Amino acid sequence: MKKPLLVKYVLPFFQWYALMILIAIAIDYFLHRLNLVWVGRYLGLIGTLFILVSLTYSLRKRKLIDFGSPKKLLSLHEYLSWIGSIMLLVHAGIHFNALLPWLAVLMLLITVASGLVGKFLLKKANEALKERKQDLINTGITIGEAEKILHFDSITVDLMKKWRVVHLPITLILGILSLMHVVTVIMFGK
Repeated sequence: MKKPLLVKYVLPFFQWYALMILIAIAIDYFLHRLNLVWVGRYLGLIGTLFILVSLTYSLRKRKLIDFGSPKKLLSLHEYLSWIGSIMLLVHAGIHFNALLPWLAVLMLLITVASGLVGKFLLKKANEALKERKQDLINTGITIGEAEKILHFDSITVDLMKKWRVVHLPITLILGILSLMHVVTVIMFGK
């Protein structure tokens, strides 16, 4: 029996997102309880490095580098970005003293959400298209005929792959806000 779409795709999205936030809160809590709040300052740098390393997937996809399997680099991108985001959330902590870091945190949360949406929606669209194609072939239709029947579905999946048109500008804004945060910290020494 097939799982409902809600259980198969929407629930994992919310689980990953909520888990990221809960882990960040737990780490921040324990750092405060153990008087290790200063560790959070360094987690900003480490989390940023994790996210920057995760961008090797984007470099490979755009053929700027030629090493690594795209599939493995995508997985690396997903996990390193997620872990780096946790570190950045701990770094941000619960401080209401500056607007720029909070804007960066907001963009971080939006970027992670858009990445997870892309991951789960794209996965569903590709699976559904493959499943429909296989169902048509199982009825005795040739691969070519099945591809003709599914032509518009294929176009739809290709359009869904364009979610990056939203994800990339959001990521760019996050990068700009993060860079502005780093520059202001260097300038004003806080």
